Amino acid sequence: MFVLLLTLIAVLFGFGFLGPIWSVAAAVLVYAATRHGRDRGGGRSRSGSSDLGDYRDYRERRNRQERWDRRYSRQNRARWRREDRRDREHRSTREVAG
Repeated sequence: MFVLLLTLIAVLFGFGFLGPIWSVAAAVLVYAATRHGRDRGGGRSRSGSSDLGDYRDYRERRNRQERWDRRYSRQNRARWRREDRRDREHRSTREVAG
């Protein structure tokens, strides 16, 4: 697949001498191929899967979850304390009255 891609790029650059649109097409193809390679996490392992890409996905999910947990635990901590105080006050007044 890689050899086919390189051949196609070379042919398009060769046609670029006939018309500038072919050079643009080759440049777009090179750009797309390099962006696709970066998005997948770089090089491939021998088994054909990208371990580095899998780790980056895991790290991104983990960081997103940590941000979510921090945001909502901070945001709701005061509310939880108020509710706990109300529950304790309600229990204590009920015990005294009961």
